[in-house]
Amino acid sequence: MSQLRLRFAPSPTGYLHVGGARTALYNWLTARRHAGTFILRIEDTDADRSQPELTTAILESLQWLGLDWDEGPYYQSQRLELYRARAQELERSGHAYPCFCSPEELRVKRERAEVEHRAWKYDGTCRNLSPAEQSRRRAEGRPAALRFRVPDSGRTAFEDLVFGSIELANSEIEDFVLLRSDGQPTYHLSVVADDLDLRVSHVVRGADHLSNTPKQILMYRALGAPEPIFAHLPLILGPDKQRLSKRHGATSVGAYREQGILPEALTNFLALLGWTPPSGKEILSREEMVAQFDLKAVSRSNAVFDPEKLTWMNSEYLRHLPLEKLLPRVEAQLHAEGLWNPAFSQAERERFEDSVRLLQTRARTLKDFSHSGRAFFTEDFSFDPEARAKFWKEPHLADWLSELARRLRSLSPFDLEGTEKCLRALAEEKGVRAGVLINAARVALTGQAVAPGLFDVMVTLGQDRVAQRLERAAAFQRQSQSAGS
Repeated sequence: MSQLRLRFAPSPTGYLHVGGARTALYNWLTARRHAGTFILRIEDTDADRSQPELTTAILESLQWLGLDWDEGPYYQSQRLELYRARAQELERSGHAYPCFCSPEELRVKRERAEVEHRAWKYDGTCRNLSPAEQSRRRAEGRPAALRFRVPDSGRTAFEDLVFGSIELANSEIEDFVLLRSDGQPTYHLSVVADDLDLRVSHVVRGADHLSNTPKQILMYRALGAPEPIFAHLPLILGPDKQRLSKRHGATSVGAYREQGILPEALTNFLALLGWTPPSGKEILSREEMVAQFDLKAVSRSNAVFDPEKLTWMNSEYLRHLPLEKLLPRVEAQLHAEGLWNPAFSQAERERFEDSVRLLQTRARTLKDFSHSGRAFFTEDFSFDPEARAKFWKEPHLADWLSELARRLRSLSPFDLEGTEKCLRALAEEKGVRAGVLINAARVALTGQAVAPGLFDVMVTLGQDRVAQRLERAAAFQRQSQSAGS
């Protein structure tokens, strides 16, 4: 095929997993690099498990990641006639046959094989029924599935872009089901029929599908159709080298979005799970990923999902994100936490921007703005108990904070140099190290033991707010001392 056509085909039986997101990303990058077409298909034929709200969530996650599709979404539940037509074509050509074995009969045979400690596959009971016998059983109303007739001998081989040459003896492949007895298509039938209909040139999917590929190649050959190029991606493991699952923490794209991860950081991180760019860089723009990505460079070794690495990468993106792009994201985060005031005055809006700028270099996720940085956006914050225990131990601290508030309230100009001189002068008068007042004031103003530089915090919060919070902390300390005595 002259034009590359790739597809991502999630099943709406769960949220978009990071493994699925990486598969979508690799398909998207390949299509974009080669001016191809990226197709979205929703595999929703499992009526019992597919949920419309999960389809919506998958689409939203892909859009949030910036993985726009050129065609689709196509819904398999709306394409059942296509699959049945392909099944009939295979049956007419002798490559498929009706199987009248009941689920109970198959269960008994499977259990017998387990008792005898041997692998079980369908034994071909109905494989060689005569046309007359098939007609007789159908006339009796016996339900029948449709099975693919796997060749008795030979081998099925293909070249995978990631794993290289793969070959499997046909004797190891059972006559697999194409249509169930209720007329519903199986995965193998629907995926091959769809990929043919949509003219898919490259099938890029997880390595857990490797065992399915020989069966599907047999179907392409039986239909006299060209096979797509296959590329199977290595699995994603947790830090313990076990397959990534919920026990490792968040595994869905939506969960990382809720944790404050940027889509740019997540796509960059996912791109490196199995691929090393030729530039050797870890932080890559979308344009750089498109220009450098190559399926042939994907490793066949399983990748390890390191949440700490993702958080580090996210902090790098936050640190370098232009303020005009960061502000609306922080605003959305504050809104989600109930901290946003839509009636901000111009002065309050400027303070918001100054606060974001100050916190930007320290934030690891967007949630840091509303959690550890909460005190910059609301008066509704508490003093961390550990920070109080560590930095509010001096018996005269309440008086010192009140005095610092009084002096800062009358300070002019209220700037970095002036606030620092004011605090250090008070510390010298009281015969206490400046660090004692600095740490105590930091807890008073932010509720935290760790925050940006104290005097930057003071200037960003503003003169009146700083004085009020120091007085509030002094009152809190006096009350605590009274309660303790």
